[in-house]
Amino acid sequence: MNQNLINFFPKENEIPEHFRLQNEISQKRVLIDGEFIEWEGPFQEVYSPIYTRSSSTDELIKTKLGSYPICTTKESDLALKSALKAFNGGRGEWPSMSVSQRISAMENFIVKMVEQREKVVKLLVWEICKSYKDSEKEFDRTVDAIKCSIEALKELDINSSRTKADEGVVAQVKKSPYGVVLCMGPYNYPLNETFATLIPALLMGNTVLFKPPRRGTLLFEPLLNAFKECFPKGVINTLYGRGKDVIPALMQSGKINVLAFIGSSKVVNGMIKEHPNANSLHSVLGLDAKNAAIIDKTADIDLAVKEAVLGSFSFNGQRCTALKIIFVHSSVADEFNKKFTQEISKLKVGMPWEENVTITPLAEPDKPQYVQKCIDEALQNKGEIINKENGGGQILNSLVSPTVIYPANEKMNLLYNNEQFAPIIPIVPFDDLESPISYITNSTKGQQAAIFSNDEDTVSYLVDALCCQVGRININAQCQRGPDTLPFNGRKNSALGTLSTIDALYALSIDSVVATKDTQSNDNLIDTVIKSGKSSRLS
Repeated sequence: MNQNLINFFPKENEIPEHFRLQNEISQKRVLIDGEFIEWEGPFQEVYSPIYTRSSSTDELIKTKLGSYPICTTKESDLALKSALKAFNGGRGEWPSMSVSQRISAMENFIVKMVEQREKVVKLLVWEICKSYKDSEKEFDRTVDAIKCSIEALKELDINSSRTKADEGVVAQVKKSPYGVVLCMGPYNYPLNETFATLIPALLMGNTVLFKPPRRGTLLFEPLLNAFKECFPKGVINTLYGRGKDVIPALMQSGKINVLAFIGSSKVVNGMIKEHPNANSLHSVLGLDAKNAAIIDKTADIDLAVKEAVLGSFSFNGQRCTALKIIFVHSSVADEFNKKFTQEISKLKVGMPWEENVTITPLAEPDKPQYVQKCIDEALQNKGEIINKENGGGQILNSLVSPTVIYPANEKMNLLYNNEQFAPIIPIVPFDDLESPISYITNSTKGQQAAIFSNDEDTVSYLVDALCCQVGRININAQCQRGPDTLPFNGRKNSALGTLSTIDALYALSIDSVVATKDTQSNDNLIDTVIKSGKSSRLS
């Protein structure tokens, strides 16, 4: 790794032609009630984490990408009224549509979404510095997930269309929408994880208030026309601006039926407290994680190193499923650390358009300073940067080189207990399996864990000890979300509700039961209603 981080930032003429920004994106449109409101108020300027070097002085210069509206409670109130009107107590056009009609609208949206692929991917690269390859992957995976959700909904609709008879009662159980969904996604997967709740919410007949993440806002601008053209008025409404300005009034209204949020538990806890009818608010949440890897003395060290490097540093460690702390048995710690740091030294640092790049500038402006605090606290508590000779611990503006701290301990609160969400990883030596088990058990977070061992007794012991502590246990593999058909959840403060292709449809809808006594006259009546097609619910 080059010791001088400034050389990783490009001069303007060094940016490949395909990735150069032609014009700033001045977003002046807000989609509310099926119409674009031309914004005439203040705007939030958007700058890229990618700095450019002056051709003469090597000074680092910010890159402005564009701007978007800073809306107020007035606009959030208009959006809420629009969504309420479109839902109309479940009798609106969208919730009253048949499943096949909603699917048709969504398939039309997919076509229009794919037409904007290159624009969205390019903005992913510039707004959050995700590598071009991973940005393409995020877009394509999102499209595939929408298609899988459609197929899952078709099957769900077929199964729920059958009537059931039991104990003298005949009934039809179907999934019905909750109502108005407030959908907020994270900056690290602004498209994929936002759509992980937004798309199922729409497919199940809800109406949506959609607030893009603070970083990763402009990339939705190319999709606004598709939202407007594919769905009835008021079904999807956009919210822009500062969360503290537009969210409290929505929650205080008591009219938000579902909060679909992926981000910080601290933020969402404050939002939920604003709602006056807590029991009527259904929440689907993806929150903090401190995923631990446990490297046993019988582990295949080469495999563990490979998976741990990917798990810790893919996209700068800015993934909720990233490994955030590694426990290594003392007997293999030296071997693991040596091979681990060797592999880290091979990670490519650079700009997101470069081939095979792993470490790119961080999207959060204050994150580099936070990493420095983590390093300082670790060094004050007998920790060392064990990859310092390969650049570990270097920070310049938005760029942070991958950093490994060993031996980590509980006195390093920032790294030991908190989710760092950055390219820095603490390694903790252990002699007794109860040490990592105790850490995971006592943690307030419980998303995933990774076990590396080739001993059946150890694997059995750890799986049984951790199965009630985390949502997913990975054996000889890094933590991850996919495939999307598997449940994605978490225990404790890490999640509320389950997401996957089918689970998301369940999470964004509720069972609706229509029942009657099983008599001939009632059977004839229900049969007539269904055949007539006059009821959108009984079908």
